[in-house]
Amino acid sequence: MSGGGQDRMSGGDTGAAGRPKPGPLAHLRVLDLSRVLAGPWASQLLADLGATVFKIEKPVEGDDTRRWGPPFLKDASGADTSESAYYLAANRGKRSVAIDIAKPEGSALVRHLAATCDVFLENFKVGGLAKYGLDYAAIRAVKPEIVYCSITGFGQTGPYAARPGYDFMIQGMGGLMSLTGEPDGEPMKVGVALADVFTGMYASVGVLAALAHRDRTGEGQYIDLALLDVQTAVLANQATNWLVGGVVPQRLGNAHPNIVPYQAFETRDGHVIVAVGNDAQFTRFCAAAGCEALASDAKFATNVARVRHREELVALLKPLLAARGSADWIAALEAAGVPCGPINDVAQVFAQEQIRHRGMSVRMKHPAGPVDLVGNPLQLSETPVAYDCAPPLLGADTERTLLDIGLDADAIAALRDSGAIGG
Repeated sequence: MSGGGQDRMSGGDTGAAGRPKPGPLAHLRVLDLSRVLAGPWASQLLADLGATVFKIEKPVEGDDTRRWGPPFLKDASGADTSESAYYLAANRGKRSVAIDIAKPEGSALVRHLAATCDVFLENFKVGGLAKYGLDYAAIRAVKPEIVYCSITGFGQTGPYAARPGYDFMIQGMGGLMSLTGEPDGEPMKVGVALADVFTGMYASVGVLAALAHRDRTGEGQYIDLALLDVQTAVLANQATNWLVGGVVPQRLGNAHPNIVPYQAFETRDGHVIVAVGNDAQFTRFCAAAGCEALASDAKFATNVARVRHREELVALLKPLLAARGSADWIAALEAAGVPCGPINDVAQVFAQEQIRHRGMSVRMKHPAGPVDLVGNPLQLSETPVAYDCAPPLLGADTERTLLDIGLDADAIAALRDSGAIGG
């Protein structure tokens, strides 16, 4: 496999009897009706931490991202399977349960399953689940203490609520594209769907907060989460630069709006990132670069002065950085204690010794053969992440899930014959 993943099927820490410890969320059951990325990212994180996640999918089509390729996972013969890399990225550790919620028998099954779960996660359009009897009011009726999380583009309220929302749109509407790219270039989206990923992260945090409240009070609640809200929140210092300073932030390429020098510089054979975070680091940078006089120049001695004289300082530094190779600069600046680094492509990321050491590529067993996936960055000392279940085939867990909630073989067969379930 190109990723060079580790053969690791669990977190590795074991209890006194030699068995793997249960994950910290092993007591939780999550019913996941979300598709694509934001919702699945949230439920994958919960699954990594031990929660049982039931991924409800259409019996024939499944999650949209199953077809978002190439690339697709290859089988032992080298032929493409129906599992896209995109789908594999966000669905580890889940059970795929193929149910057609448009059929009354299917929506009834979901309500039955919801009654056994702690969390209900969905990303349908506003009001989209009400016609199936799967909205918050209906689910709360069968499980009053449920934590129900809805993810939409714009939230359940407001003038934009009925609009569909996609990551690319949200990066534009939420200001991120106005900050990304060269000053004289076109607005640019980030190369990863960060609005979706951040929304998934906020969803998992919100779910855990609501569960903590439930555990203290017995009270469930509804979480209304919008991609546009999240994208606005993660503008972070750029948002407060506007709110406090009153100046609209502009694209600066790889430069930082509040710290100088903090950007990529061209070298003799490529590029290097210089990330000077304080005045002492700038003094050490100047010594390593052979431009000590700049550190004592009143225009550059402090970060406030350097931000004000950004263009002049960068113009002086560019020819200095261009005179030496990237590896030479990284060695010199690391020795001087100045934060710096290369600009790696994705293959180089996974080739790094540090990434290998930290277990950020994991190899999992899959019906098509071994699959390399990106590891979870959480390093928990007592309840480490366990990589127990590869992203499931469509409907792979339908029958065992229905048996678990009390249906017998005849009832399952009848549901399959009616088209209410697949798998």
